[in-house]
Amino acid sequence: MNQDRRDRLRDAAISVLAEAGGRGLTHRAVDAAAAVPLGTAKNYFPSRDALLRAVAERCLEQYRALAASLAGAGPGPGDRDGLAALLAGLLRDVAGPGRPRVLAYLELQAEAARRPWLAALLDPIGAADFAAYGRLLRAAGQAGGPAQARALTLALHGAIPHLLTGAPETLAAAGLDDLDAFTREVLAAVCPEPPEEER
Repeated sequence: MNQDRRDRLRDAAISVLAEAGGRGLTHRAVDAAAAVPLGTAKNYFPSRDALLRAVAERCLEQYRALAASLAGAGPGPGDRDGLAALLAGLLRDVAGPGRPRVLAYLELQAEAARRPWLAALLDPIGAADFAAYGRLLRAAGQAGGPAQARALTLALHGAIPHLLTGAPETLAAAGLDDLDAFTREVLAAVCPEPPEEER
């Protein structure tokens, strides 16, 4: 099996899933997006479940590559302001270059609600975020226990659908029209600063 072509098909499937949703993910659509002869995707991924599995595995690979690049950049920001800037950058990526990947992942999550085997494939992505944000909090000198890691992770995950839809009134109501201010506010809520007299 040609691995380059397989990866091309998997990347095309992510694009199709992001653009057309779960119902639009067909072998024919993947062939068209990958600019390969009709029937190629079916040869590599014979069923729709096989296609979904391939997309989930590719999303997991991309997530791990992103996590590795962040880890390779060092232990993380050393203070609260640096951490807020990093988190704002991650959210900007969701609304920008990372949008297709994140949309595809959310579509996979919806499919996973009816396919336990798919939920199991996606589980490492969601679970890893809690540990990763806990590490970032601690590196920035903040409380980074399980409760704080959960609160930060769920706040950021909750912001993602709003960023993807981009509805202006909702973005303003959520504070997502200013991502720098949003991440500073989230950190202040998750890890409140002690009163000045106690510092």
